[in-house]
Amino acid sequence: MTKITLLKPEQSHACGYFSDRQSHSLYVDPRLEPAIELLTQLNLNGFRRSGKLIYRPDCEGCNACQPVRIPVRQFKLKKSYKRTLRNARHWTLSVEMPSAALYSDYANYISQRHADGSMYPPSYDQYKEFLVDGHDNHRFLVARENGEFRACLVFDLFLDGLSSVYCFFDPDYETLSPGSFMILKITQICQLMGLPWHYLGYWVEGSRKMEYKSRYRPLHIFKNDQWQPFETR
Repeated sequence: MTKITLLKPEQSHACGYFSDRQSHSLYVDPRLEPAIELLTQLNLNGFRRSGKLIYRPDCEGCNACQPVRIPVRQFKLKKSYKRTLRNARHWTLSVEMPSAALYSDYANYISQRHADGSMYPPSYDQYKEFLVDGHDNHRFLVARENGEFRACLVFDLFLDGLSSVYCFFDPDYETLSPGSFMILKITQICQLMGLPWHYLGYWVEGSRKMEYKSRYRPLHIFKNDQWQPFETR
């Protein structure tokens, strides 16, 4: 990987997955303006993005956060996935530039789904810094029904694939599994673009809210500094 400056703040913060742990991360120097080649390289080495910040967990004594990706060419739709796509088939999709237009939908999602979390109460600055800001390689995949918002998946474009960053949706339509629907649609977009990988971010062993990622098979995991098949668990 191209040599870059990595920063590790001394101060830890509460872990977002385990209440009894503290979290540390390595950060790419925020003064760097990485080109798409470097962004792809960083992603391949387990780094993720939150707004303009590019980071990788680096917690002493814990290695629970591990990147996973779907090998798009091998991915097949099982019955439950086909049902998810069928149930929301009347939604229309568009790929859009990141903007302030969906802030109220984001705020509604956070208020209804994550009122007990660190992202509550939502604010426009939080939304902008988290999802709108970036390195010009991110987009919004937006699902609507008759012009009304249903879901948005924020994703990054890399040279070797697409990477899901965050999904928010209208909680009134939760029974249609909008999160799964959007992941499946991004995977299909990868297939149409001829890209080999759909990156799902960190799978966190032992965390219920991240366990869903292991249900997408086949799956690869970045472990011991190399990508390898995700073992059946």
